[in-house]
Amino acid sequence: MGISPYLKVIGRGRDGARALTREQAADLLGQVLDGFCTDLEIGAFCIAMRVKGETPQEMAGFLDAVAARMKHVPASDRPVVVLPSYNGARKLPVLTPLLGMMLARKGLPVLIHGTPTEDARVTSLEALSVIGITPQRPDSVIESGRLHYVDTRELLPGLKQLLDVRRTIGLRNSGHSLVKLMNPVAGTALVVGSYTHPEYFESMAATFELMGSNAMLLRGTEGEPVADPRRTPRMDVYINGQVRLVDEGRSGPLASLPSLPRLIDPITTATYMRGVLEGLVPIPEPIVIQTDHIVRACKAIEAAGDPSLLGPLTA
Repeated sequence: MGISPYLKVIGRGRDGARALTREQAADLLGQVLDGFCTDLEIGAFCIAMRVKGETPQEMAGFLDAVAARMKHVPASDRPVVVLPSYNGARKLPVLTPLLGMMLARKGLPVLIHGTPTEDARVTSLEALSVIGITPQRPDSVIESGRLHYVDTRELLPGLKQLLDVRRTIGLRNSGHSLVKLMNPVAGTALVVGSYTHPEYFESMAATFELMGSNAMLLRGTEGEPVADPRRTPRMDVYINGQVRLVDEGRSGPLASLPSLPRLIDPITTATYMRGVLEGLVPIPEPIVIQTDHIVRACKAIEAAGDPSLLGPLTA
């Protein structure tokens, strides 16, 4: 059928556009991922959804299309903590690798997946490479206490191509939203999703609930799924789609701000992370808090969703 009938539905502007069903959204994105669309059609799709915005049903359909085509990482003995890393560092060092290594030290298997989407930013992969962690194939089992980085192209080449459209048109598209929601693991996992603006919190929360996800949702650092080291954000945990507010966050900066590197290049970032892990530099309190909540969430998943293991419910 092609995607032109769908473009007529979603491409009529913010007021005239209509939402697709979950099944229609899955079919549309499936054709994009399978390479059945022209560059013009893909550009029209990206702009139309950018103007209209995705509904939770549409995002669920997009996730269905990705899940049906993706090379999934094998299940591990424990829930795999999934850290999507696509934004990189702009003003602050990219500390997603630090969060991942702290979680691995707690005995959890950790997957960071990502790909560069902006040339001007420092990526998690660049910082990891300095300390000797290189990309793994998606068919490798992640042992408990280990961290793997997997490139998006290895998971699904069509998704990588969709993300790269940003380099041409200069705007993020639906692909940039779904990579922060998707679970690339064949078994049990906890996806750590992050948002940058309040409207994304609403849509991501609704999608996690609709998909029955195991997830954490927080306002991350410059779009990365790690708590801002200067302030503790609100954190919500989803177990099988059921939400629990585990930390209401703190308004304003910490009373004592952490000592962060002034430069964000990979070598400086890697040196800082080594110092933290070796106990030479204090661990930023918000990242400690986030780590503890993720560990408890994974224990709750292992205990068949026992919410009492998430810790006291914050008001």
